[in-house]
Amino acid sequence: MINSMTGFGRSQQTVSGMTVTVELKSVNHRYFEFAARVPRNYAFLEEKLKSFFASAVARGKAECFVGIEDPESDAVEVTVNTALARGYMEAFQTLSELAGTNEQASASTLSRFPDVLSVHKAQPDEARVWEAVRQTAALALEQFLSMRKTEGEKLRADILSRAERIETLVGFVESRSPQTVREYNEKLRRRMEELLHDANVDEQRLLTEAAIFADKVAVDEETVRLRSHLSQLRQFLDADEPIGRKMDFLVQEINREANTIGSKAQDVEIAKTVIEIKAEVEKIREQVQNIE
Repeated sequence: MINSMTGFGRSQQTVSGMTVTVELKSVNHRYFEFAARVPRNYAFLEEKLKSFFASAVARGKAECFVGIEDPESDAVEVTVNTALARGYMEAFQTLSELAGTNEQASASTLSRFPDVLSVHKAQPDEARVWEAVRQTAALALEQFLSMRKTEGEKLRADILSRAERIETLVGFVESRSPQTVREYNEKLRRRMEELLHDANVDEQRLLTEAAIFADKVAVDEETVRLRSHLSQLRQFLDADEPIGRKMDFLVQEINREANTIGSKAQDVEIAKTVIEIKAEVEKIREQVQNIE
């Protein structure tokens, strides 16, 4: 069954003490494109998320939002720049000797000097964080894929109904085409009789002209190919793989056959029918743009 490229999924789970929220949405795109918004300290998640979703999504512009509430993220680490502290101690000792005193720099004094102490948040446990995010992302992905499948079923039903309409219109063209040849033959006979008055009409000449006209307006090959394309379109709609790009190409071929029939048509009714066919093809093309 086909899938739409439009979808949305959201999940919020508490795993290993963390509350994780994952939202995934996508819109139409020729290829797979992925962008993630994650908290500043969790940039390592971006590539992991891309690989995770790419295994299930073939086409579409996907955006993923990740929110993480982790009590452990409030933990901080305080580090000492020992080289800098030692430099300050030596400089303090030099100043003390120059001043003729015997003062020593205390730890409290050193801690107040710039950059001796550095305070920063502890680095997150990547394995722990990813496991929590992965579990939550899997549930969001399940919801996301379900929505794409539902939308795909709607697209399939619409395309099938339009394909059936096109086949009905093609049937009219097939039945009308021979009739246009007969009508042309009758018009040609009347015209020749009017020109020749009471003289006998050259039947051989009449047959030759009719044959030339019939060959010129014949659309049998085009309608056969068009029906074949519609049959293949139905097969694509039942495929278990992404077929959006293949269908896009096939719709172009269907439109090309319709254009050829229109260019050959020298009949008002057929011309009107071709316009209807092309209108349905255009609607199919628009729907195909949504298919993965």
